[in-house]
Amino acid sequence: MLSKRIIPCLDVKDGRTVKGVNFVDLKDAGDPVELAWQYAQQGADELVFLDITATHERRKTMIEMVKSVARQLNIPFTIGGGITSIADADALLSAGADKISINSAAVKNPTLIEDLAKVFGVQFVVVAVDTKLVEQRNMVHLNGGRLLTELETLQWIKQAESLGAGEILLTSMDHDGTKQGFDCKLLDQVCKLINIPVIASGGAGKTEHFTEVFSTTGVDAALAASVFHFGEITIPDLKTELNKHHIPVRLCK
Repeated sequence: MLSKRIIPCLDVKDGRTVKGVNFVDLKDAGDPVELAWQYAQQGADELVFLDITATHERRKTMIEMVKSVARQLNIPFTIGGGITSIADADALLSAGADKISINSAAVKNPTLIEDLAKVFGVQFVVVAVDTKLVEQRNMVHLNGGRLLTELETLQWIKQAESLGAGEILLTSMDHDGTKQGFDCKLLDQVCKLINIPVIASGGAGKTEHFTEVFSTTGVDAALAASVFHFGEITIPDLKTELNKHHIPVRLCK
């Protein structure tokens, strides 16, 4: 069985790592390059960087950060935010990123998934999905969770897979930052619906939440931010605990 992955997520704004609750009330959490190095040393399996207020004008800033991160890391990392074209993705991959993550741009232009998969391969294309319950239906949201769409989450995820997504990064906005646990019910539905890896995001607050999501759903990885950034959970301790519950992980050296 493949090892389950633990992935710290660094939401980057103006060159700094930030973290909020339910996508708002952002607080500074440190320098992203320094945090990336620390997580690699601790035994993180991958990293995700999301430029949460990305614009084309700031793409150059992100490329410089990607180069700085790539010089220090020996684990894969994904970069997302503001990627709307083959050229955007090519620039970031050329700077050293291993995968790119697309969200709003993919919903607005679904063929972008197909185009990226054809040029770079499906393994490079992560489709991030921000979902929130609206009148008892999980609906896709865009622009950092600020814009409600008419797309039902499960329907969109299935379409993304068919277009060439290599992985789904699913964030529950209702659970994000609450530290009350992952949305295991929805994640289980998604894992049974598609055949590509799923990364769980939103709600991690203690080690038991990671144990629960890996034990009750088919997710391949679990992503978290604040619990790692502020030292509430350390990756070595987390992996030791998961190992005790017979969840396959790459143990820290």
